[in-house]
Amino acid sequence: MSSRQLNLADLFEVVADTVPGRLALVAGQDRLTYRQLDERANRLAHHLHDQGITAGAHVGILAHNRAEWAEAMLGCYKARAVPINLNFRYVAAELRYVIDNADLEALIYERALTPLVGASLGDGTPARSLNLVAIEDGSDATDDPGVVVSYEEALAAGRPTREFGPRSPDDLYILYTGGTTGMPKGVMWRQEDIFFAAMGGGGWGAAPITRAAELAGRLTTDDASSVAMLVAAPLMHGNAQWVMWNAFMMAGTAVLYTEHRYRPDLLLRMVGDEGVASIGLVGDAMARPLAEALASAPSGTYDTSTLLAIGSGGAMLSATVKAELKEQLPGVMIMDRFGSSESGAQGAVEDGATGPRFVMSDDTSVLDEQLLPLAAGDGRIGRLARAGRIPLGYYKDQAKTDATFPTDSGGVRWSVPGDLASVEPDGTITVHGRGSASINSGGEKIFPEEVEAAVKAHPAVFDAIVVGLPDDRFGERVAVVVQAKGGNKGLALEDLLEHCRDRIAGYKIPRQMLIVDEIPLTAAGKPDAKAAKALF
Repeated sequence: MSSRQLNLADLFEVVADTVPGRLALVAGQDRLTYRQLDERANRLAHHLHDQGITAGAHVGILAHNRAEWAEAMLGCYKARAVPINLNFRYVAAELRYVIDNADLEALIYERALTPLVGASLGDGTPARSLNLVAIEDGSDATDDPGVVVSYEEALAAGRPTREFGPRSPDDLYILYTGGTTGMPKGVMWRQEDIFFAAMGGGGWGAAPITRAAELAGRLTTDDASSVAMLVAAPLMHGNAQWVMWNAFMMAGTAVLYTEHRYRPDLLLRMVGDEGVASIGLVGDAMARPLAEALASAPSGTYDTSTLLAIGSGGAMLSATVKAELKEQLPGVMIMDRFGSSESGAQGAVEDGATGPRFVMSDDTSVLDEQLLPLAAGDGRIGRLARAGRIPLGYYKDQAKTDATFPTDSGGVRWSVPGDLASVEPDGTITVHGRGSASINSGGEKIFPEEVEAAVKAHPAVFDAIVVGLPDDRFGERVAVVVQAKGGNKGLALEDLLEHCRDRIAGYKIPRQMLIVDEIPLTAAGKPDAKAAKALF
């Protein structure tokens, strides 16, 4: 193709043509160079075209982390189709909802998930006929929900060469997100916009590229200087997708964690085996077991000599867990990254900083109720917002689009997902938490994240989630669900009260506590406040 666009498939092809022999993807036993990954994605794209999947059609991907996930995503973009991330933790009703809501025309899924797919399709009459492609995974799942093509057979029939027509920067990237309330919704981005908002734009800290061909000049052709980035979270989440695409856009190696259960010891083995430079995690649920595995292992058990950074996206690391990681990995940068499906990657907490104070991108502001930016040191709490390269809106939901992406009186369009924040005198931004999750007790607004950070600092607490419960006197009272270390059921509320007294104001201290074996999680793998409330 003579004129490449700021389109994800075009950009990937620039990288593949620049470093074709470099290792692009590691997923279990699968190891693919950029040339091999490009060719397998080409084959899938041709298969989709042969099945009548046209530009703009939506293709679901339902699988755990594996090479085929990346191939399918890239193959869709090559065919100008839109990959739709599907959560393998969904129950049948949730999966059916997204299949219908996203108007899927094809579904690529792991054979082991056949029962879920079959149950979601029910009587076999979805809103439209689905092209079904099954990734063989060694399982013997049967009862296929329709005419199914084997993934490898589909690739074998497809051509390895490109031979595609021109693509557009306006081709869509859609990310289905569960959010904190309601059914999943599809966030629609132009591919050019998500490239700049979450995938480096040609290199973090460098001037953004203006043409796709410029990306080649930003890449190193010395394989010895290539970096490996470990994708620990499932690719069905934006956090993991962005880590993988950042690796691709740097001509690095994306190393996928492919186990179905989280094993920190295995993750640490992968760091040494693959020479990993950075790990992308999601909050304390991943970071604390990693810190404990390092602390409990004899010196020299894990080779972390290549590791430079650990970043958490999607959930903040508590100060306690950060300190534990820093103690075990003194030369490694430990940082929180801030962003959302609706805003992209916005900023980070600098290494060594305390609290949720982020250095944000230049297009990020904190807005008051009139959508006017707050000045540094203003002291008020407003809504965190981003302008510039932001999503087009939610798929098939104009009301939510209008609410989340308002336009101010000056004609500036903002992404305002719901996080409350304030601007410090030095220009850094303190993020207080989701407004929808805040607790109103006696007229005081309490952010669960702040209370959780205090609770997690208790030496007997492994993890915690804070919620508000109805209270006859104060409207709401603070309650906490705790997962104790080592299953210790002896932790008393009085111990927690005493511990928190010097860390947070009295009205923020939890008045009720439940100890559970595991913190309840949503289908997206994040702490489930609704389920935690139900426990009380």
